[in-house]
Amino acid sequence: MANYYSDHPEIAFQLSNPLMKHIVELRERNFVEKDKYAEAPVNYEDALENYKRVLDIIGDLSANVIQPNAESIDLEGPHLENGRMKYASKTYEDLDVTRRAGLWGVTMPRQYGGLNFPMSIFSMMSEVVAAADAGFQNIWSLQSCIDTLYEFGSDEQKAKYIPRVCNGETMSMDLTEPDAGSDLQHVMLKATFDEKENCWRLNGVKRFITNGDSDIHLVLARSEEGTHDGRGLSMFIYDKQNGGVDVRHIENKLGIHGSPTCELVYKNAKAELCGSTRLGLIKYVMALMNGARLGIGAQSVGVAQEAYNLAVAYAKEREQFGKKIIFFPAVYDMLSRMKAKLDGGRALLYETARYVDVYKALEEISNNRQLTPEERKEMKKYSRMADAITPLCKGMNSEYANQAAYDAISIHGGSGFIMEYEAQRLYRDARIFSIYEGTTQLQVVAAIRYVTNGTYLKIIDEMLEHEVAEDLKPLQERVREMTVLYKQSIEYVKNADNQEMHDFLAHRLCDMTGDILVSLLLLDDATRNEDLFGRSAKIFVFAAKEKVVGHADYIQNFIAEDLKDFQVEKENAQEETEK
Repeated sequence: MANYYSDHPEIAFQLSNPLMKHIVELRERNFVEKDKYAEAPVNYEDALENYKRVLDIIGDLSANVIQPNAESIDLEGPHLENGRMKYASKTYEDLDVTRRAGLWGVTMPRQYGGLNFPMSIFSMMSEVVAAADAGFQNIWSLQSCIDTLYEFGSDEQKAKYIPRVCNGETMSMDLTEPDAGSDLQHVMLKATFDEKENCWRLNGVKRFITNGDSDIHLVLARSEEGTHDGRGLSMFIYDKQNGGVDVRHIENKLGIHGSPTCELVYKNAKAELCGSTRLGLIKYVMALMNGARLGIGAQSVGVAQEAYNLAVAYAKEREQFGKKIIFFPAVYDMLSRMKAKLDGGRALLYETARYVDVYKALEEISNNRQLTPEERKEMKKYSRMADAITPLCKGMNSEYANQAAYDAISIHGGSGFIMEYEAQRLYRDARIFSIYEGTTQLQVVAAIRYVTNGTYLKIIDEMLEHEVAEDLKPLQERVREMTVLYKQSIEYVKNADNQEMHDFLAHRLCDMTGDILVSLLLLDDATRNEDLFGRSAKIFVFAAKEKVVGHADYIQNFIAEDLKDFQVEKENAQEETEK
């Protein structure tokens, strides 16, 4: 019987990362709960076995329930009834099996009914579910919104809402509006305090809200009258049980049909303030978005894995000119590049998740006792690295998933364009990954300052000191050569002292950063298991150097005057505006 976890040893490999033991010990506070909760692990090995059992369960359900339901859900989709969203019929079956299996509240403490799993394990679970159905993964993985409530909510709010999510109630984050998409500082949904009822009231419209008719919403709203920027925004908790919000419209989308995207109308809806006023965007949404971007990284890896699986299976079966097409160089070249990006993207995903796990665990410990100087230094280090790597993780993996889905259709040929084949669904589903929760271009905006301030270079230089297997040292030398070109390119852009040129070349610098980091991560993985990753490491490094050399040549021969060649549309738009 198929299992989307155990069928892919590359996922389980991530459990053996040297940092995992430290993460588990921090998360479990040296296993102090073993006498209080029967399910709490007694040591590191016990914790790992528990993770594996749960991953095996979700791998089984994903392969044998969620994936078989995916086509029906894609065809039916959610629908609107009297101002309420109704899921596709089979979505309720997916929700039921995951609830009965206890797969909700994954990262929440046991005191609230959660599993107390690290983010890296939740990311593995998300990857597995996404491989089965990216639309359902959206619904299931939004339980991670509870992390923000757990971090910033009051003790009363935690006790009220977290057990509900652990029991399988759904969540959403209501951020965007018709006139405030990526530019969230212009959110205008109004929050006013009701003195008589001692509660907040929300009025306005939210648009493009994933799983928008969920049970519990985190809502960004303007609480400070007369403000027009991010400093006037606060975060609120809306409970569907209280009423006051209707679904006006469900978007008819290209893909992820099972995941309802709603337009919501708030009509004097009762809500609770989460945390403090004025910090909704600058603090709470930033935490929420970083978690969502990690989730999309996992979603992207899952879809890339499924696209690769479909492409390999079809290439082994399809025969042309008297032989299976998998033996054609053009096909196995495409497949090998798909696999290299898949392995590299997965390495980046779990490295990011581990960074998050370390600093979040230390941050939580600091709420109960004073950290030692060494712990404070470690928390600061991993927090900085997580902030830096998250946009690369989201940006690169979402693009990899799109390319993998595209290539899967190419390998299927004409059949890939036929709706009866799963490849077309993956292609439609993947397209949103590089758009929602910040486009790839916005990930570049988030990442570029870490290019110019040396954060990435410090990580790269440290990783270049890692010992690699003897036969991988020529690849490591290639990465050193890439790094020299990277440093030269950064200095060239910085010395130009031209902000528009800096912004124009930013995506090339970020591409170079990602290619070098992923190359080094794959070399580390291949050193620990060359059978699993040696081939991907070689293919990825060779392709990465080709790209880095090209980017370096482009950047180091670019001058500010060249921008004029790209500004025709800008000038035309300006003329139209002036008219």
